[in-house]
Amino acid sequence: MATYKAKPSVIDKPAAEIAAQFADLTRLQGALDKLPEAERAKVGDVRFTADSIVMQTAQVGEIKFEVKERTPERVAFVAGGLPMPMVIAVDMKSVSDTSTEVEASLDIDIPAVLKPMVGGTMQKAVDQFGVLIGQLSR
Repeated sequence: MATYKAKPSVIDKPAAEIAAQFADLTRLQGALDKLPEAERAKVGDVRFTADSIVMQTAQVGEIKFEVKERTPERVAFVAGGLPMPMVIAVDMKSVSDTSTEVEASLDIDIPAVLKPMVGGTMQKAVDQFGVLIGQLSR
């Protein structure tokens, strides 16, 4: 299992408020739709249901990330439709009463031989996911 982590970011909201956004992921759709067009274009074709994030990619097609774990400190998604098991998570740690550190991570079961070939792509994916979560949680 390989793990990739995005750079943590601090959001000026209490951890409980950020965690509440993950209770029904359709709330994130509204935040996504409000992003400026240039930022929205960087995100790509993403949509939210109550319990999943659905992404359309040129390389793989549709990837659906369904909620696997939902706690006040962490939300984790398992990816369906991929040849290798993948879990993407958001960890939330209270920094103060009014701010929270948020960090995205990606765990994927890839053969050691493929790791050098796909590692950069996996890191880029988790970095983009971390930026997206940071933008949508503001």
